[in-house]
Amino acid sequence: MSFSYADFASALKAGARISAEDVLAVRRWAWPDGAISDAEAEAVFEINRLAREAEPEWTDFFVEAMTEYVVNARPPTGYVDEALAAWLIDQVERDGAPVTAIELALVVRIVEKTLNAPAALKSWALRQIEESVARDGRVGEDEAALLRRLIFAAGGEGALIVGADEAETLWRLKESCRNADNASGWKTLFVQALGNHLMAYSSYAPLERAEAARLEAFVDDHRSSVLGFFARMRGANPLTEAKGLLDGQEPEPDHDATVAAANAITPQENDWLRARIDADGTLDDYEEALLAFVAGDEGR
Repeated sequence: MSFSYADFASALKAGARISAEDVLAVRRWAWPDGAISDAEAEAVFEINRLAREAEPEWTDFFVEAMTEYVVNARPPTGYVDEALAAWLIDQVERDGAPVTAIELALVVRIVEKTLNAPAALKSWALRQIEESVARDGRVGEDEAALLRRLIFAAGGEGALIVGADEAETLWRLKESCRNADNASGWKTLFVQALGNHLMAYSSYAPLERAEAARLEAFVDDHRSSVLGFFARMRGANPLTEAKGLLDGQEPEPDHDATVAAANAITPQENDWLRARIDADGTLDDYEEALLAFVAGDEGR
């Protein structure tokens, strides 16, 4: 029997549970050729909104399929632009209900899988986790796991480095749940992430989306030559451009000196840390652990 989206949606509205067989039927309908159209992506999101109960297979399919759609459906693959990030957030928020665990897992997975995504997408996900923690009054195991995956995800500006907004969020979470029964790895995550923010160095920077699109178009154009590519991209003599790539390059900075500078706590970073520690006039065990971590790294 062929799959009918209208009939399936009606059944879900009446309270039907999504079975493993249903998941297979939706997969065959929406993703038969490894590609999902815009309309099919909208339909899969609607099914997820209508679902009251579902077998675990649904979560696996939903996250996998929507990640593929958002990250790889349009060139350049691996990049999420502002419009697509806005579409994703709109889909999640459309019903006006609190963000569900499956929806949050999807957004975190997308940030993990993308080569570059708008900073607003990671910031949105951080806010959702913070709101979830506020509702529960503690940092649970699920929230701690999502936080670790999100703040250390490679996708987005400042990849692999914990940024200022992330550091501020983690500090607020620490303050609000300091005496709660938090996840076993929460304190370690807090210390490692804040230590990263204060002292870590990374030379990784993802290509800008426009540059990635040009390179992908070049790779896919089998009629192109390398020199012809330079001519189209630069609008100049290709031999001159090719020589320019080999000659006259800027000297590489001293890597060891750059890493050492990043590892040192700057006066501004010291002021930031001191202001937060002094805010309540006490030194809690999270702050003690962070100071010990920083001192240990500085002493190496």
